[in-house]
Amino acid sequence: MKKHRGMVFTVPGLILFVITLVILIRSLSARNVYEIFLSALALLFIGAMGIAGRFALRRLTGIEPLWKAPHPLSASSAGYATAEWRITCPAVKIPLFFRLHFLARGRFFPEGIQNHNGTGSKETGFHGCAVFAETSFSRKSNSANLHLSFPLGGFFRGDGSFRLRDIFGIFSFYCGVSSGQTVKIQSAPCGTKAIRINALSGAEDKRNKSSSDEERYYMREYAPGDRLRDINWKSSGRIDTLITRISPETQEKVTRIEVYFRNYGPARASIRELWLLDRAKARLAWFMRSVKDENSSFVFDVSAAGRNWELGSNDEIDAFLEELAAIPFSKAANESSIDSENQKNEIYVFSTACDTGLNSFLISRQTQALTLFIVRERTKSDMQHECDCLRLRDFPGGGSLPMPQWFFNRKALAASAPSGRAIIDYAETRL
Repeated sequence: MKKHRGMVFTVPGLILFVITLVILIRSLSARNVYEIFLSALALLFIGAMGIAGRFALRRLTGIEPLWKAPHPLSASSAGYATAEWRITCPAVKIPLFFRLHFLARGRFFPEGIQNHNGTGSKETGFHGCAVFAETSFSRKSNSANLHLSFPLGGFFRGDGSFRLRDIFGIFSFYCGVSSGQTVKIQSAPCGTKAIRINALSGAEDKRNKSSSDEERYYMREYAPGDRLRDINWKSSGRIDTLITRISPETQEKVTRIEVYFRNYGPARASIRELWLLDRAKARLAWFMRSVKDENSSFVFDVSAAGRNWELGSNDEIDAFLEELAAIPFSKAANESSIDSENQKNEIYVFSTACDTGLNSFLISRQTQALTLFIVRERTKSDMQHECDCLRLRDFPGGGSLPMPQWFFNRKALAASAPSGRAIIDYAETRL
């Protein structure tokens, strides 16, 4: 937190003050009574506004803004759809002709965070996009909405502070203390795809149900295939529902879905390559939610560059997707081989055209049932396919400035889609 004190002219206010002062000096030398009267009156008005604002700062000392982002905060890929951030402040009295403004300044890192520790540009090697957004409070309200959005997923870090400004735009007073904000922006949703998940194709995990010596059995609702002799007729009669008695030694199979998210790519990616990674993240999020909605008992074993997750519950999936938003490209690395037993399980692979090691990975898994989701740039020959478009002009509309190097196109890698079950998403970047 940083305290702000003092009084500053706005740019228009400073220009007005200088012009008025020059007119007053020239009118005094020319002894023009009419100009002397008007310029002196203008200077008195400017001074009165400054004094009124200065006294108002005493009531605003120590106030801190509370700004809350929508959760989860998602990007928007079809134009900029500004998200509403809720800003609140303590109830304070604002003088006449003044308004309390909230300013958000920070950096947006679409390339993510290398060390996943919430820090900024030192880990990424980039300075990120400059972010600036502002809103004002009405005199009768202590809350306001801030319009701030991002065209693609990533990581935002910024500071919010108050300013007291007069409605004539002459003065801008820093007041109160600033408040920091760190937010991960999830990728915008992608379109649906026709895919069928075969539950029997996943790895089956056998786990014993634990029980104490006092409780040798546990109960659950009857399911087709249970033995009739295992039905607890006494308990079933009390609640009018068939209840099955299961021994703690009974082993139940849990279907595990093996997922590989190949976030391999260049160390300093262009905006076109970052957009491909963003769309791959969106496709992975769609896949996990779709599969989980189909069967809530599925467990995901997710592997990315140097990291692994085991996700069973919806809460674990939500936490993973928030973490996924800040995962950047990683350099290609040697991948360990798998044994023949694991080759029997079907896997789901998510990658981009930036993944130079994808073909080698697929060759090593050629005896394994595999479904590939790949994101690539749309070319002239792919114009008949639907495409997710990122427009650089949407950055200023949402409150951030695109980086200059993004306007210099660089030829993106075009990985060929292998034969078999390959599902291709197309993406492109425009001005």
